[in-house]
Amino acid sequence: MQYDRIDANILALIQKNNRLTSEVIGEKVGLSATATQRRLKRLRSEGIIEADVSIVSAKAVGRPIQMLVLVTLERERSDIIDKFKQDIKSSPEIATGFYVTGDPDFLLYITARSMEDYEQFTRRFFYDNPHIKSLKTMVVVDRVKAGFVVPVEDPYGD
Repeated sequence: MQYDRIDANILALIQKNNRLTSEVIGEKVGLSATATQRRLKRLRSEGIIEADVSIVSAKAVGRPIQMLVLVTLERERSDIIDKFKQDIKSSPEIATGFYVTGDPDFLLYITARSMEDYEQFTRRFFYDNPHIKSLKTMVVVDRVKAGFVVPVEDPYGD
């Protein structure tokens, strides 16, 4: 997966606003709308752009309780890890999940309608799983920043 300086500029722009038209992006990076569309298509097909998403306010859609949960598995076996990763992917309550190094094995960002809702989810998702050794829940008091913006460096260092 390679990209050039123009691709880097396109990536920086669309990370801040993915609703910009090809015409607007092209004007900002010095390309035609058609050339911009071709680059965007290539960036997507090569996996440099993984997804085009909107960040939705959990509070605004009735899920005001937000938690970060640290999960430690009983054993680190590939089948157990793979199964837990699949469980994370298939759970709508888990907005984001990371397999991490260190004491916990996973870091999860979870939203819920209420603490009672979260307790029911915890019983179903964590307590019924015999491979979970421990979990630690931290309730989010204030989301200070939300996004997926990654700094995109000029590949040539200019």
